[in-house]
Amino acid sequence: MIYFNLIVILPLLNILYHLDLGTKTHNLPAMFGDVKFQQNEGFCAFIRKELGLEGSEEDMQDICTGTDRYCMYKTGPVLSINHGMGIPSISIMLHELIKLLYYAKCYDVTIIRIGTSGGIGIEPGSIVITDTAVDSFFKPQFEQIILDTVVTQNTELDKELAEELLKCSKEVPDFPTLIGHTMCTYDFYEGQGRLDGALCSFSNEKKLDYLQRAYKTGIRNIEMESSVFAAMCGLCGLKAAVVCVTLLNRLECDQINLPREVLLEYQQHPQKLISIFIKKRLGRYNPK
Repeated sequence: MIYFNLIVILPLLNILYHLDLGTKTHNLPAMFGDVKFQQNEGFCAFIRKELGLEGSEEDMQDICTGTDRYCMYKTGPVLSINHGMGIPSISIMLHELIKLLYYAKCYDVTIIRIGTSGGIGIEPGSIVITDTAVDSFFKPQFEQIILDTVVTQNTELDKELAEELLKCSKEVPDFPTLIGHTMCTYDFYEGQGRLDGALCSFSNEKKLDYLQRAYKTGIRNIEMESSVFAAMCGLCGLKAAVVCVTLLNRLECDQINLPREVLLEYQQHPQKLISIFIKKRLGRYNPK
């Protein structure tokens, strides 16, 4: 079973409000007890085909159909949940997901967030496996206000898992994969040094200076969820990874201007990598 490094006493009855699940209304061990892998983006249809599991995409039902906040799908030992955009959204989802894993009596669970990001100094289409999430000051920490106190949490991710994923990437040489720092911000525009928002309080020169300094510290991409993800998974003793594809090089431009078909192809890159990882873990990988 997953364990908690913090002193937490969970009640016997609990409502997972934002997931439309509960210990009284659902048999969580029967529904989720076999979960071994949890992805934070739409993934189940892809991995069902990769694992050769029965059923079709049309057969898949949204487990969270009673709420419009999140969507959840399960296929075999893989659970897939969309987490929305930004730290508040993924934080709410993680609280209820971790409680779900606890009540379902899951054990040896690996949680991987896959998604898109802006790259820094690397080619679009590259995959960044995060070793440490950093804040906008390039510090490896997540600051959270609890009551009237600022609490600072560690944001390092599982290094062995990152290396295992990097090793799996050698099976798909079509796109570059690397391990690097990921900067997590609270905003998509000014918070990420963009000049193309409704407001902008800095020059292009200041933007480039900031991003170049970020690159020198080892930051290779920017997104909006990794810090709280790393902090919460670490506190709860869960092995976790962040695997994001980059859609542009922020040292060259601010706007994503690639054709739709190219973007869709890029978004498949993390899914292909994670499918190899899962198949290897399950002993089902047969290289072609």
